[in-house]
Amino acid sequence: MACTCIILILSIINLLKLMNVIENNLIAIKQSIELLEQRYGRPSGSVRLLAVSKKQSVEKILAAITAGQRAFGESYLQEALTKISIINDPGIEWHFIGSIQSNKTKKIAENFSWVQSVADKKIAQRLNDQRPEHLPPLNICIEVNISQEHAKSGVMSDELLWLLDFCATLPRIKLRGLMAIPAIESDFAAQRKPFQKLLSLLHSLREQGYNLDTLSMGMSDDYEAAIAEGSTMVRIGTAIFGVRT
Repeated sequence: MACTCIILILSIINLLKLMNVIENNLIAIKQSIELLEQRYGRPSGSVRLLAVSKKQSVEKILAAITAGQRAFGESYLQEALTKISIINDPGIEWHFIGSIQSNKTKKIAENFSWVQSVADKKIAQRLNDQRPEHLPPLNICIEVNISQEHAKSGVMSDELLWLLDFCATLPRIKLRGLMAIPAIESDFAAQRKPFQKLLSLLHSLREQGYNLDTLSMGMSDDYEAAIAEGSTMVRIGTAIFGVRT
């Protein structure tokens, strides 16, 4: 009995430590975002934080929820469905940010509020057709291969218009904006260039009448450059949760 009590106490202590670490990380990231909004002349609150929780434990996600975070990004469907089922909180906004296979669209359409990685007409059609009627339209971003890397997913810039026009005809999805994962760069000026391209692309689309309000770009290592170039949503994982398991 004494041994069981000691194990329980240690578990509680470790959980409290984990909650404290993640809360502090979230506070630091949010403060950093606020400072960067000021530095680059962005309106206060114009940049949302998406906590990328792929390959992170349910305990870490619950710690982030306790600290006030509500939007989480997942890339692997089966892993995400397990987490969604365990957490079971309708107030949480789940974003699918990974590559999408046709046989996964039904579960994605049923369980997520956002899909940020649409780059194919067939996938868009399936998400629309499989979105349950009792749920609001599925928010989607078109993933743009802004660095034109052959190994990366995403639609090329010159193919974007036909996909946008097609998605605009689908009643069960709602076009929100663009997402990109540029090539990794360590130099700040080099990081800014692809984000500049995506921002310019968004401005051009708005001038053509597309009602887009989201630029999802920037991760743990380059979110300053993304905010400098107009990002409205940064996707931060390891800086919040630590190394992925």
